[in-house]
Amino acid sequence: MFGPLRVHAGASPGSPRTRSVRRLRAGALASCTALLLTACGSEAPDFFEVSSAPFPSGSAPASAGSAAPPAKLAGITVANGLGGFATPWDLRFLPDGTPLVTERPGQLTAILDGRRTVVADVPDVVAAGEGGLMGMAIDPDFDATRHIYLCYAAGSGGSVRDVRVVRYRLADDLDAISEPTALVTGIPAGAGNRHLGCRLEVGPDGMLWITTGDAVQPAAPQDPSSRAGKVLRAQLDGQPAADNPGGAWDPYVYTIGHRNIQGLAFRPEDGAPFSVEHGTNCDDEINLLRAGANYGWDPVGPGGSYAEGAPMTSPDIAGAQEAVWSSGCPTIAPSGAEFIVDQQWGPWSGALAVAVLKDKQLLLVQLEGDSAIRTRVELDGDIGRLRTVRNGPDGSLWLTADASSGAVVRVVPET
Repeated sequence: MFGPLRVHAGASPGSPRTRSVRRLRAGALASCTALLLTACGSEAPDFFEVSSAPFPSGSAPASAGSAAPPAKLAGITVANGLGGFATPWDLRFLPDGTPLVTERPGQLTAILDGRRTVVADVPDVVAAGEGGLMGMAIDPDFDATRHIYLCYAAGSGGSVRDVRVVRYRLADDLDAISEPTALVTGIPAGAGNRHLGCRLEVGPDGMLWITTGDAVQPAAPQDPSSRAGKVLRAQLDGQPAADNPGGAWDPYVYTIGHRNIQGLAFRPEDGAPFSVEHGTNCDDEINLLRAGANYGWDPVGPGGSYAEGAPMTSPDIAGAQEAVWSSGCPTIAPSGAEFIVDQQWGPWSGALAVAVLKDKQLLLVQLEGDSAIRTRVELDGDIGRLRTVRNGPDGSLWLTADASSGAVVRVVPET
């Protein structure tokens, strides 16, 4: 059974650097049983239901778990979960509520009839280092186009050529993808396949937003002609967004000076874009993105080496944008992010929910304008490293638990 979860509440005024959760208690908690969320087999994993709430798609569970009562998680209840996913990365819902999942080794899967179901092995994916099949977006006109967008490390023979965004057509019966169309290519992967991004979002402006990591290339984040360490912005046909900064900048580049962005979300009330970025040993960041802005990551060390411990916002870069929230020390490794939209979450409706890898937590951040006014950490228990958080069709939150035998978990407010 899941161990107890604790709430850490609080926010302090001051600069963005001090307006942060400086220490997040790991807590000596009863471990959530990883086996509970791990399937018995890769082809037909068990669906473990720990409350009466079904998946919003209405599909029945393949098999029931124990009759244990729902785990109360200090304001959040784990409703159900499905194991057997191979390092699940991103999660999206089709218009009919069907969940799609990207798995880093290269499989696109769906949850159908309460089971993990393979849709396709995505061609050319190379799962090396931190790379593989990563971000996913659904076309806003999906019912007409059947288009999905995937971001992955591409290559052959175990060698990564680049990180790229490719559009596919999803078969009507969800058993294949076809019509591959490379939209944005040439995003550097670097020699070690580290710091690759790559989160996708179709913004309220109708553009495809793409986050990239610096690929551990020291000069890349501050080089506007490089696609590494950036936020990119493209039309859905793959052409650069016409109102990107342009000039000496690569035509796809929207912002520069980033280390490794794995979260991207748009605030519902005003469409403001916020990114979530991995820090070094200190200062993971949430940033408000502004066209043409520089966010200050400049890891050029002695002799052109990669300075792992450089400040996330260099004081030597004039006009560098400060984060609206930072973790302080130590870092927590935040990843995917989503603004909570359903009113069932009470005072936390409208907060930015951030999946956390390092401390296996869900971070909730209240944002007002360009400032973080309140933060708290939920899920201070152990359901695994959290890679992605999404709003479910019924207003619940769905999480991907990042592990070689990972899980998709659905959580709801405690009643």
